[in-house]
Amino acid sequence: MSGSNKHTRGIAATIIFHGTLILLLVFFGLHAPFPPPQEEALLINFGTDNTGGGLLEPAPAPPASRPLPSKTTPKTTETSKEKILTQDIEEAAAVESGKETKPKKPTAEELRKKKQAEEARKKQEEARQKKRQEELERKRKEEEERKRREAQERKKQEILRRTKNAFAHAQGTANTASEGETGGKGNQGNPQGSVQAGAHSGTPGTGNGVSYSLGGRTPQKLPLPEYNYQVAGVVVVEVTVDRNGNVTKATPGVKGSTTLNQDLLNAAKKAALASKFDRKPDAPAFQKGTITYKFILQ
Repeated sequence: MSGSNKHTRGIAATIIFHGTLILLLVFFGLHAPFPPPQEEALLINFGTDNTGGGLLEPAPAPPASRPLPSKTTPKTTETSKEKILTQDIEEAAAVESGKETKPKKPTAEELRKKKQAEEARKKQEEARQKKRQEELERKRKEEEERKRREAQERKKQEILRRTKNAFAHAQGTANTASEGETGGKGNQGNPQGSVQAGAHSGTPGTGNGVSYSLGGRTPQKLPLPEYNYQVAGVVVVEVTVDRNGNVTKATPGVKGSTTLNQDLLNAAKKAALASKFDRKPDAPAFQKGTITYKFILQ
């Protein structure tokens, strides 16, 4: 065998040997155990430095107290957690109780106070209603009084208008602005007097002072009214006369009157009731007529 062939076979055997060894190591020797084995540590003496000296071990220092971890959290997060926890607690309490809350029964004292308050409220409402009704009644009476006064004033104005018209159309009226006995300016007399009367002053009397209208009857007594007031006017009284001539009813202030003075009306009524007419059996049971009284200033 030549030297070159031996050299070639040696190289090939070496390569095969080493390749086989590598394969064996890969499949059987080059893998880590699972789980890996724990490492063993060396126990050493306690100390605080890398150098030291002496035979006695110093007492170990007490362990330093470690600060507690801070519980401070962001405000927003804490608030959110508190809200959530509160809500969870309320719901849990509601679930755990499982009972309906019953309304508290009022006590006798509370019922009594409530009743008193209700009665007071009703009384106040009744007082307000009563006051309102009184106010409406007062306004109604005021309105009625106003209308009555207006009606009286219209009636008075109508009487004065008719009297003036009668004076304007009376016979013997002259187109003058002055007449009388005193010699001064103006028309002496009374606005309710007669233009045909000659006297300019005096007291009522038969003829010009008292007149009557009762068909077919003659007066037996026509007393004059008694008055001492500085008031003038004409009062017409409607009278009702029976068959014996007695005046059974007298209503003063009817159509033809020129004054509504209450004193004159009362005086005329009193005089009319005291009047007397002749007896007439064939007359109506109650015959109506008028008696006119003319009051002039004293």
